[in-house]
Amino acid sequence: MAGNKTVVLVSRPAGMVSEDIFAVADLDVPTVEDGQILVRNQYASLDPGIRKTLAETNTYWVPTPLGAPLTANVVGEVIESRHPGFQSGDLVVGTGQLQEISAFAPGPMCWKIDPASELPLSASLGILGATGLTAYFGLIEVGQPKVGETVLVSGAAGAVGSAVGQIAKIKGCRVVGIAGGPVKTKRLVEEFGFDAAIDYRGKTREQLEAEIRLHCPNGVDVFFDNVGGIQLDAALANMNWKGRMAICGLISEYNLDGPPAPMQNLFSIVGKTLRVEGFLSFVYADLFPQALREMEQWIKEGRLVWREHVEDGIESAPGVFVMGAFSCSANVLPVSTSW
Repeated sequence: MAGNKTVVLVSRPAGMVSEDIFAVADLDVPTVEDGQILVRNQYASLDPGIRKTLAETNTYWVPTPLGAPLTANVVGEVIESRHPGFQSGDLVVGTGQLQEISAFAPGPMCWKIDPASELPLSASLGILGATGLTAYFGLIEVGQPKVGETVLVSGAAGAVGSAVGQIAKIKGCRVVGIAGGPVKTKRLVEEFGFDAAIDYRGKTREQLEAEIRLHCPNGVDVFFDNVGGIQLDAALANMNWKGRMAICGLISEYNLDGPPAPMQNLFSIVGKTLRVEGFLSFVYADLFPQALREMEQWIKEGRLVWREHVEDGIESAPGVFVMGAFSCSANVLPVSTSW
């Protein structure tokens, strides 16, 4: 039975993503199979990681076949269930499809939402969803910050980066963010409470190294990286002995047609005995309830804030994805953006 607006992939991008590789189609409502739930989506997240599903190379998400719906984190109401842990009427967040009604098997990134929560439902895709959990576990479990240490964050004005900086401040650290442009760097300090911010735009690797050295006079103990490229290279030169680097994403490389620029400071990993670790938040699924409780408490106390922008209608999804996904923002649909 048709009547299910869906964003599908019609061609694969070469370099930068454009709207014409997507189409909005009117598809049938999917049939629910054993172990699945059928969800009427109220919001869907357009995270930068979706870019990795648009190519043919398999990453942590399976590539999207041409003509198929895009994979996306969604939140909505269960309207049919063939899974013993869920029933009709449950509010859930999970990895489904970018469509009005999607069917999927609940995995580690799927859980029920308390309908009595005072926070908006869209927060379960942002600060209390994959975005916030990525920030929480990447910093706390991988970065392991200690009181008084210096934490440096790239992509700091995005959904993940801004949460990382605030959590690091809660943990008693000095926090410096890297972002693009004066509006974002001002926001880091005045709205998200960073101690200092660096504008990377127009700077060479050597200039970034000098800027980081200026704002981190005692060196960097923890680097949370969303970007890669010369920002990662510049951070390596400023790391302290036995520093930790949590590698969340390499957004600077997602749209490259050719190979990335060669790294110049890799030997710092050896010379300073650094620990460099990539991570995926679902690895910590057994700790999600604890993390969500803690972050919700920080929100209630006014210690953790987030931004959210909402656009209505699934038809707006391709434009919102092209416009916002590569600023490290998490976008949600009808469509909303957690900054």
